[in-house]
Amino acid sequence: MLRTAAIVPVKRFEAAKTRLDMPPRRRARLCSLMLGEVLLALSASPQISSTFVVTRDGEAAELARRHGASVVPDPDEAGVNRAVELAAGPARESGASATLVLPQDVPLVEPADVSALMRTQMPRGFVTVVPSRRFDGTNALLRMPPDIIKTSYDEDSYRAHMASARRSTPNASVLFVPRIMQDIDVLEDLRSALSSGYKPGFCRAARELL
Repeated sequence: MLRTAAIVPVKRFEAAKTRLDMPPRRRARLCSLMLGEVLLALSASPQISSTFVVTRDGEAAELARRHGASVVPDPDEAGVNRAVELAAGPARESGASATLVLPQDVPLVEPADVSALMRTQMPRGFVTVVPSRRFDGTNALLRMPPDIIKTSYDEDSYRAHMASARRSTPNASVLFVPRIMQDIDVLEDLRSALSSGYKPGFCRAARELL
C-alpha cells in the first residue's frame, strides 16, 4: 500500500493572509480556523500515513499536535518551497513513498477529496496537481516519489508544476476538486467559501469574524 505523508506549510498567523481586509487578530483567528479544518480532514483520511506541519508559529504547532501531526520547525520562514524541503527528510524517515502538499488556506477540504486524489496514483511514479480556482496557484500537489519534481510555489505555480511534471513523467494529471480549489486569499474568496454550502460549522465561525 502506498504510504503518503501530508505536508502543510504554515506561515505565522500574525504575518499570514495580509491581503484580507481584516483586523490582525481576526485574521490570525481565521488562519487558526482554516488550519484546524485542513488538519481535521487529513487526520480523518486513512490514506494519509503521517502529517507534517512546517511552522514557527506556536499556536499552529499546538494545533498540529492536537490533531496528531508532527511539527517541523521553520525558523527562517523562507517560503513554501523551503518549508516543503524541510519536511522532506522527516517524511522520508516516516516511510512515506509519496507526499501530498496541502496549504493551510483550503478549509473546505474533506477526507473524500483526499481519497479522490489518492485514486490518481500510478505504480511507477506520478504527479497530480489540483489548481486554485483562478488557475494561478497549486492547492494540492501529490508526488510519487516525492522528489520527482521540485516545488515551484512562486508566481503561477500551477503552470510551473504541470510543465515540470510533464517533463518528468507520463503520469502527470490535473484534478479539479472544488473544495480544494477554493483557497482563501482575499475577502472575495472568503465570501465565496461562506456561500458554498460546505462545512457549516467552519462557515459560522468564520462569518463571525467579518
